[in-house]
Amino acid sequence: MNNVQCLSHTKWECKFHVVWIPKCRRKMLYGQLRKNLGDVFHDLARQKESRVLEGRLQPDHVHMLISIPPKYAVSQVVGNMKGKSAIHIAWTCLGQRKNYSGMNFWARGYFVSTVGADEDVVRAYIREQEQEDHRIEQLNLFK
Repeated sequence: MNNVQCLSHTKWECKFHVVWIPKCRRKMLYGQLRKNLGDVFHDLARQKESRVLEGRLQPDHVHMLISIPPKYAVSQVVGNMKGKSAIHIAWTCLGQRKNYSGMNFWARGYFVSTVGADEDVVRAYIREQEQEDHRIEQLNLFK
């Protein structure tokens, strides 16, 4: 009960493991993008009164442990984060300054799983995912 948060008439602890990918699973989430997107995701989560508790940007996907209040749907928060971050990417990396529409950076959909008593396991999985992906790529070089 030490992680319980409060709203006006609600006490809650709602955490979700969320994963989504760029369109066509392009390996674009490194370099300049990686430096900026972490802060962008934290800011966008705060706009919906949510918190990114743990997160990693892999070359071809995003892993995140996020705490979302029960007054927001997970789809609302994730949709907002994907949409607004795509606009940010278009402005900063692609140099577009007009209304950003018709182009998609992120693929449709996402994976979400509720996190309960196994929060520490999920946090460790997110932290170690990059090393595991690298290890698997190295093993595939010898096939």
